[in-house]
Amino acid sequence: MRRNATIWLIGLVFIGAEAPLRAEDEPVFTIEFHDGKVEPQRLEVPANRRFKLELRNTGVTPAEFESNELRKEKVLAPDSTSTLVFRTLDPGEYPFFDDFHPDAPKAVLVAK
Repeated sequence: MRRNATIWLIGLVFIGAEAPLRAEDEPVFTIEFHDGKVEPQRLEVPANRRFKLELRNTGVTPAEFESNELRKEKVLAPDSTSTLVFRTLDPGEYPFFDDFHPDAPKAVLVAK
């Protein structure tokens, strides 16, 4: 009986080593919108790996993360936070912008 329990326990250890990343293991990167300003303008993220973008609007006007290349958009009310999850990105540069402030310069996610 003890031998079976030991084998079972060893099996669990090996299964755990191959388990997919849990949500709390994903890297999180923050982008801040503030009345037409986006910080940072250039953000490096991991290529070929799942990650999260935390979007914060610290301004008094709405903001919208939008990227045609990424096919993602997210509207943020003033003084709010939201999250986008990316399964993976191929290496490259992905421009994004605040659609509520079209005169603001575009920013870019750089997947490396």
